[in-house]
Amino acid sequence: MPNTSFKELLAPWFDAAPDIKISGLKLDNRQIVHGDVFVAVQGHSLDARRYIPDAIAAGAVAIIADEGDTSGQFGVSLHADVPVVAFPHLKSTLSDIAARFYQAPSLAMTTIGITGTNGKTTVSQLIAQWIDLLGGKAAVMGTTGNGFLSSLEAAPNTTGSALDIQQQFAQFKGQGATHVAMEVSSHGLVQDRVKAVSFDAAIFTNLSRDHLDYHGTMEAYAEAKLRLFTHYGSPVPVINVDDPIGADWVRNMPEAVAVSMSEHTVSAHQGKKLWLTDVTYATSGVTIAFSSSWGEGEFTAPLVGEFNVMNLLLSLATLLGLGYDKATLLDVAPQLQAVIGRMEVFHHADKPMLVVDYAHTPDALEKALHALRRHCDGKLWCLFGCGGDRDTGKRPMMAEIAERLADVAILTDDNPRSEPPESIVADMLKGMASPEKAVILHDRAEACRYAFENASEDDVILVAGKGHEDYQVLATGTVHYSDRETVRDLLEVKG
Repeated sequence: MPNTSFKELLAPWFDAAPDIKISGLKLDNRQIVHGDVFVAVQGHSLDARRYIPDAIAAGAVAIIADEGDTSGQFGVSLHADVPVVAFPHLKSTLSDIAARFYQAPSLAMTTIGITGTNGKTTVSQLIAQWIDLLGGKAAVMGTTGNGFLSSLEAAPNTTGSALDIQQQFAQFKGQGATHVAMEVSSHGLVQDRVKAVSFDAAIFTNLSRDHLDYHGTMEAYAEAKLRLFTHYGSPVPVINVDDPIGADWVRNMPEAVAVSMSEHTVSAHQGKKLWLTDVTYATSGVTIAFSSSWGEGEFTAPLVGEFNVMNLLLSLATLLGLGYDKATLLDVAPQLQAVIGRMEVFHHADKPMLVVDYAHTPDALEKALHALRRHCDGKLWCLFGCGGDRDTGKRPMMAEIAERLADVAILTDDNPRSEPPESIVADMLKGMASPEKAVILHDRAEACRYAFENASEDDVILVAGKGHEDYQVLATGTVHYSDRETVRDLLEVKG
């Protein structure tokens, strides 16, 4: 943990802070230890300045207090002999403050930011795997946790707070990481949480309906994602131009690497590019042939589904853009592995194939079902739910997709939170032409068991929505539940 002075920390913004030794920065007064600075931010629902006395009692030696983004002014006062610096525009400056405290750790590593609605986790972990296979030491930050792939620690948000991010980078630096592949959420971009991160490469996967309860419109959602490319000056921007938003963005990004499933889509792009020339799908994975600004190539990887082809192409294009050797990358590609809970296949001979996937948006569910149809000789089953206290508009959309693309649709619970599960399912049923044909089983384990016991060995069952998650959020609280564990248990009992 760096030891610096309060005066030195705030010098670029305010030169009248007292010269006090400090040992840490904390946003939560309950985590304060002696020597810390308490950073009291005004949030949407909570003004942390009310906890300044508690932070001081816990040992805070200085306070940075949010003065808002309008008429606030710098100033310093004392509270129980502890200096309190009034700091305007604190939220948008916090990333810079944290980076200064931790000595800009992202500069010491190659940092890759991935944004988009779907695919962020898979791309980040594929890149990390590839780097590790070639002798590097890559850390990841995102939905499934932060850390090295062998030892991920759960994280509450895809993109942590501005302080958490810089502290995490400092920890990775101390652990000898050479690279960090970081999922960057739209919330994190809009709230300036990654403002002081130095990105060496930035990737756009795709954009589809999600988080409209926060952003309001798709236009605002897209604008939030675009910030990763317009505000950070990444030298290697990589764009999926099969996505209409990506195709639009790349017209103003001649420096971008355009990635597509077809040559036609990238033909007009003046910069570097990579495109698919052929693909073979098998239950064991995919074989991909491509052409690019770095030449042609072919490789096999044990991932299933068309959208994983794009995830692999984006990952490959990024590493080529960062200077990795093409032949070396292709040599180790067969050693890549599927990401837990992302089109993760569970299969025993003479039993239906079960696939656990995190798909919880209309676009992700549609892509997952299209992808699995290629691997399915029998019926395609779709088991899914929709979250409570979240965007209600996507509920009928997802049910319509399941009814149209699967042979059997099973509606179940997926983090109902404070909403009655029956109300959520009622919203879903509104999207179906024949709602009476849907199977409704609120208990997810029971729903999985029903599908498994009624499916044939040629069938494929998509268990969608929770992926890597090992919990279910109910009105009464959070309980342990894992689709992956349920599916494994079913195969062991019946295997």
